[in-house]
Amino acid sequence: MSLSLNTLTDLGIMLLFGIFCGRMVKHIHLPNVTGYLVAGLLLGPYFLPALGLPFSILSESFVNNISVISSVALGFIAFSIGNAFKFSYFRRVGVTPIVIAILESLFAVVFVVAALLVSGHNAPFSLVLGSIAAATAPAATIMVINQYKAKGPVTSTLLSVVALDDAVALMLFSISVAVAKSMEGGKTNVLLALLEPLGQILLALLLGFGIGICLLFPMRYFKKRGNRLALICGFIFLGIGLADLFGLSSLMLCMGLGATVANFSEESGTIMEIADSITSPIFILFFVSSGAALQVSILRTVGGIGAIYIIFRVFGKMFGAWLGGTLCRADSKVNRFLGPCLIPQAGVAIGLTLVAGSVVPDYASRIRAVVLAGTLVYELIGPAITKLCLTQAGEIQAS
Repeated sequence: MSLSLNTLTDLGIMLLFGIFCGRMVKHIHLPNVTGYLVAGLLLGPYFLPALGLPFSILSESFVNNISVISSVALGFIAFSIGNAFKFSYFRRVGVTPIVIAILESLFAVVFVVAALLVSGHNAPFSLVLGSIAAATAPAATIMVINQYKAKGPVTSTLLSVVALDDAVALMLFSISVAVAKSMEGGKTNVLLALLEPLGQILLALLLGFGIGICLLFPMRYFKKRGNRLALICGFIFLGIGLADLFGLSSLMLCMGLGATVANFSEESGTIMEIADSITSPIFILFFVSSGAALQVSILRTVGGIGAIYIIFRVFGKMFGAWLGGTLCRADSKVNRFLGPCLIPQAGVAIGLTLVAGSVVPDYASRIRAVVLAGTLVYELIGPAITKLCLTQAGEIQAS
């Protein structure tokens, strides 16, 4: 039984309870985003029933039908990440973030696939599930960085790596799926499977660039904050909608939009400050709804496969980030602390499970259960670990 009343009442409850839980976790030195996720768990349709209670605050249908909140929140997050992609920054740091992003994604896949094969699982299943390990969710990481105003080499490298991560993850997933299909007897061209997501990524970035140029033109004539905020929201909404219409990645499109603003406008700092003024309630709703959608009962069903995925993905991310930083002679703090900051995983990984189901249909439900269990664990512990690592790196000042 659900106590859900109507949409606006439910949204109000999510915001208010999210703020309350965000404040409560501060007393145990955890970031706000952890409190928002816990609030979602307590309000959602899965946690209380799993404890044996016959009711929940939010209904399952409500939680499943507010995806627009996730789309808008991820659009603003990608816009913010893109703003960190300044040409001047990459001229200064070189290829370090690119190398780290490739290696941390690659070794997450290698570690998980190898562990699954050693434990006796077949190659197609291991490849498809392992390839999903590459994806990292930027939202929780960005929230921690913004909340504590983290600054330093680890933070700047982290922003660049999480921005590149989804592109690398999509490429690795496409290659793995093509190989798995060929193993299952399907005739799949690996090169074509690689070129398709690459083309989609480039098209999304180009479309984001075009929308960014269109945004900067009216910014010359509208100087009031309210008007500028309306323009920013309008163009981000437009970008998300067009990405959905053409089957492109809204993350990549909005990232391209943000990068265009960062590199072609002298007012990029002001534009980002205006955009940030509206994001707080959007992000709270996003993380509360993410927590509400986490099906805790899944933890009982994933068994050893879930443990392998959850543990070896973390080892792979940490090793790849360390190796990439070492090869590029990055700051020693980057080599040491960047890897654990890449633990969170959510939307992209869950989306990839839908594709995975068509490749190895016999294992579709198991793959989705494992990834959802991983999401539950990663999203709850990831923000706290990110905060701890950035604090130890000296990039979050003690309050």
